[in-house]
Amino acid sequence: MGITLARIDNRLLHGIVATQWAGRSGAHRIMIIDDGVADNELTKASMKLARPTGMAISIITEEKAVNNFKAGKYEDHNVFVIVRSPVTLLKLKEAGVKIPELVVGGTAHPAEEEHSVKLYQRAYATDHEIAAYKELASGGTKIYAQYVPADSVVNLDDFLR
Repeated sequence: MGITLARIDNRLLHGIVATQWAGRSGAHRIMIIDDGVADNELTKASMKLARPTGMAISIITEEKAVNNFKAGKYEDHNVFVIVRSPVTLLKLKEAGVKIPELVVGGTAHPAEEEHSVKLYQRAYATDHEIAAYKELASGGTKIYAQYVPADSVVNLDDFLR
């Protein structure tokens, strides 16, 4: 058990994720890993309201996620992880967490002063994020882009070489 699916999405938990991706993930728990949201009670409460019926939800900081996974807290759970950046997932991987599959959803366009690459119509990545994607892929994570499950899968292999 552990992570069944990870998703990069700048909006974290929203309608499309709750109604289409959560069920597809095969998970029983949604885990949002984001320091800003975990420390903002109002935003955290609104995301909890968006959780799909029958699924548990955790909204935690990066540090707590790493510590919880290291302690084996989710060994008997199927977890769907949602983050804003692949760098967060890389921290989990470096702590020994297996991430079998990563779907890149929508991302915000980085600030103009940051060099970025358009991965597909709804996602961009900075050089630092591309390095994180490459490291995840080299560890066996299957990575692709897809906004909703009905969309065609966009292969990101060219960016990961």
